[in-house]
Amino acid sequence: MKLPPRWWKAVDSERADTVDVKSGDAMHVAGADAAARIEGAAGAGEAAASGKGRNTKAAQCSLCIHACVLTKDKSGYCGARFFDGEALVSPFLGRFSSIAIDPIEKKPLYHWRPGTEIFSLGSLGCTMRCPFCQNHGIAQPERDEQRALSRLREIEPEALAATVLRHKLNSVAYTYNEPSLQAEYILAAAPLLRASDIATVLVSNGMYSPELLEELVPFVAAANIDVKTFNPRTYARLGGSLDTVKRTVARFHEGGVHVEATTLVVPGVSDSIEEFDQLTAWLASISPGIPLHISRYRPAHRFKAPPTPIPLLERFAALAKGRLKHVHIGNVPGLR
Repeated sequence: MKLPPRWWKAVDSERADTVDVKSGDAMHVAGADAAARIEGAAGAGEAAASGKGRNTKAAQCSLCIHACVLTKDKSGYCGARFFDGEALVSPFLGRFSSIAIDPIEKKPLYHWRPGTEIFSLGSLGCTMRCPFCQNHGIAQPERDEQRALSRLREIEPEALAATVLRHKLNSVAYTYNEPSLQAEYILAAAPLLRASDIATVLVSNGMYSPELLEELVPFVAAANIDVKTFNPRTYARLGGSLDTVKRTVARFHEGGVHVEATTLVVPGVSDSIEEFDQLTAWLASISPGIPLHISRYRPAHRFKAPPTPIPLLERFAALAKGRLKHVHIGNVPGLR
């Protein structure tokens, strides 16, 4: 599907040469630099809207922090958005690899409509590249677009509410992979869902551009945001930005979204007591009422370190409970 110039703009072919990091197909800006670059990329689709972007040699996406500059037939960092020479294209928009009915606690959301079930949708692609990703099969989609598409089921925004109501549910979660790659779909479906008293929920890494974040806030009822680590350099190595996830959590809370945070404690990545102490202090400074889920890592994808020691999780939980009202240990049967 060709995307309107909402979160992309046409750029000169020389523009790609000014971007200093290459990952995957697209040239993109990583880490803290991306937050500044995105300011110039967003809201600048006028050239494309006026037709000046036709047959241009490059396009800059402004959906997330990476601000990818794509040349013809290349995909962005996410693997889910492409440039066809005329417009940005999202072949997976409104198409889902995973459709399920889950307990709300699985998201995890323990303090928003507890005990209920939620209609859950996942697609393909991600705006980060964690080597320990537990959903890497869908987070990093196949290069063969047609093969990838063959795995997906399309649901029109207009049909989603009826589907959810047929299952006697009142909430939808975009989950399993990074939901912001379905931004156009989410924002088209959300008013229709709201008209049927169906809530929109995101389970996300929070790597949104400021403009996307502002558009999402009015329509999102609840969100679980992954806070991968509190070390900015480690965040950048994972393809993300600590400042960006902090902004997302704070803005959602300020905007009245029910927010819960999750930290996966990965040996050698996010198991520093000092950094976790900083994370809990920051979260408490927004609100001590924000629930924190401390999840146990297990070997996955390209990361083969042994599982997180349970005593370390318990130590983290005890520390967090000194500042936060709701602290939960996840991925450990019998502990919560």
